[in-house]
Amino acid sequence: GFLDTARYLDAWFDQMELDDVVLVGHDWGGALALDWAARHPDRVRGVAFFETILRPMTWDEHFPGEARARVEALRDSDTGETKVLDENFFLEIALHRTVLGEMTETDAEAYRSPYPSRESRRPLLEWPRSFPIEGTPGDVYARVAAYSDWLAKSTDVPKLLLTFSGPAELLMIGPDEVTWSRSNIANLEVEQCGPAGHLAPEDQPAAIAAAITEWTERQHCFNRE
Repeated sequence: GFLDTARYLDAWFDQMELDDVVLVGHDWGGALALDWAARHPDRVRGVAFFETILRPMTWDEHFPGEARARVEALRDSDTGETKVLDENFFLEIALHRTVLGEMTETDAEAYRSPYPSRESRRPLLEWPRSFPIEGTPGDVYARVAAYSDWLAKSTDVPKLLLTFSGPAELLMIGPDEVTWSRSNIANLEVEQCGPAGHLAPEDQPAAIAAAITEWTERQHCFNRE
């Protein structure tokens, strides 16, 4: 889950003795990057993020309509295990629904390969159950609230939000969340990277790389003073 992975990341950063870090994160990787940055502000030079969790969530704002039922099913102890562990929902269905283009079988197999068995897929089930929705689960909710507060107050840290055009049901960060970000995240730039689904690196790898490269060069994120 989130807290275990955060501990692993803490240990890795410390073992590698990494400072002056520029973090880039997508989905839960973005949440983990922002959490690490908020807890290690003196070691961060910049953060870039996309299709991730920027603040504590509510059902109405973040999971409207049919999305709520899908997430509630995954968070349920019985239906969640059936869908994720037995039916392999994330890798056989959701994976293909979160890109605009066609994913090749070779690429799909690369996503599947770490999760060949029912029990190996159990970590995948933890992620939808970790969504910080209306106070639950409390430990993750508190960590997301803390880094959301850091995003608002860290005026000295450059931040880049990459956005995408595409069907609303395929994106975590749509126009409303962009508007919220512009008003609530300090020292933020927003860069539109073209049409994509939630799995944006599959749809727009070149545009993402170009936007991050240009931003780091302009912000001198990699230049030590």
